[in-house]
Parts: sequence; structure tokens; C-alpha cells
Amino acid sequence: MDDTELDRVLSEERPGPDLESALSEETLAMVLRDPPLIVGPDATLADALRLMREQRRGYVLIVGDGRLLGIFTERDVLMKVAGNPLNIERTPVSGYMTRDPVTLPGSAGVAFALNHMVIEGFRHIPIVDGGRPIGVVSMRDIIEYLCEHFGHEVLNLPPNPHLTPREPDGA
Repeated sequence: MDDTELDRVLSEERPGPDLESALSEETLAMVLRDPPLIVGPDATLADALRLMREQRRGYVLIVGDGRLLGIFTERDVLMKVAGNPLNIERTPVSGYMTRDPVTLPGSAGVAFALNHMVIEGFRHIPIVDGGRPIGVVSMRDIIEYLCEHFGHEVLNLPPNPHLTPREPDGA
């Protein structure tokens, strides 16, 4: 097989942009799957937890007058609610939410969001348009999106793709 034929076979195997290009060009709007889970600031912890459980999501956004006030996540449950003697049926979720969370626009790049999530330790980032929440992107959403569109590249990445081996593998 000559180089031209090898290039043709490889391009058929990997049509479209490569993973690295896609990470810088794909936007969060492309990753969004579902509308956000939203409750008002007067919703109780029980309301928020029920909605999160029913929808199988790790967050709920708290919105008042169409504006994002906060986010309540499973991490908030663990760090702020669990082990405290609360009546979750009467306690407002707004007292336990993360106020004024970091947000990104739908036009933000996937690589930027992923980097931000890793550095800041976020699992969920609300996506807003003019201050109004249009969705939430989770680390899991990004990984699933990349695997769906670039499965071959993602699954075949070496542990550290930028290192070159000192010696060739094998005999």
C-alpha cells in the first residue's frame, strides 16, 4: 500500500474534522441536549430534589423573573444539606443554592468550557442567552457528545497523547 492509498483509507476511516479541531470549533449550543430543569426561588428542597430525581439530573436552576439566580447541584446536597436537621418540605432551595454561578454563552467553545470545568472543579455550567438560562452543560454531556461524534479518536487516544515514546514498543 503506497502513501496515497494509505491517506485515502485513513480519511475514509475518519471523515470530518479531527478531535482537536472539533474541541476548538464546536460550541456549547451543539452539546445541549435538554431544556434546563428550573424552579422558582420559593421552591423547597423537597421540590428540587424530587425534580432532580425524576429527571435523573444532577442539578436544578433557580430562576426568578426570567433571570438565573443560582444553581442547586448534587454536590450542594452533599456539602450543605446532608446531615443537617432540616425539614426539606418547608426549607427553600434558595437558601442552599450556589448563588450567581459562573455561566457561559451557547457560543462558547467546548474546549473552553471543558478547561473551565476542570480548573474550577465544576460539573455543571449554566448556559445563558442575555441572562436567561437556555440549558446546562455537564462534564458528562461533553464527554458523551465527543464520544458520539469522535468515538474512534476518543477511544484510541493514548494516556498522554503529546508524549512520544523513548523506545519503540515490541521486539
